[in-house]
Amino acid sequence: MFKSTLKRIVTETPGGVGAVLMGYDGIAIDQYFIDSADIDMQLVALEYSNIVKEIRHTAEVLGTGALQEVTIKTGRFYVIIHALTDEYFVALTLKRDGNLGKGRYLILRDAPTLHQALV
Repeated sequence: MFKSTLKRIVTETPGGVGAVLMGYDGIAIDQYFIDSADIDMQLVALEYSNIVKEIRHTAEVLGTGALQEVTIKTGRFYVIIHALTDEYFVALTLKRDGNLGKGRYLILRDAPTLHQALV
């Protein structure tokens, strides 16, 4: 169930490279990556999970509310990280020339499906 939803998000996002459903502990629940990705997507997801964990903690300490979404822009990629529960998030990686807005829309569209399957 997870893989088909992740695949749909990636394939419907112009420039989509991969998506992962992951715990804040860095353990991937499921993932879908296109074969032509020239980056180690598992390593990307693992490293960004550490960053998201710190951002989440900082938001809690500051009392600004629960983390909902983080977008990271690098020289080659965008990474959209969307919180699903207190324990899990989904991350979509797309090329810089991809459609960031559509990727965000697709994550928001499918987040309830992923959330429901987790609880």
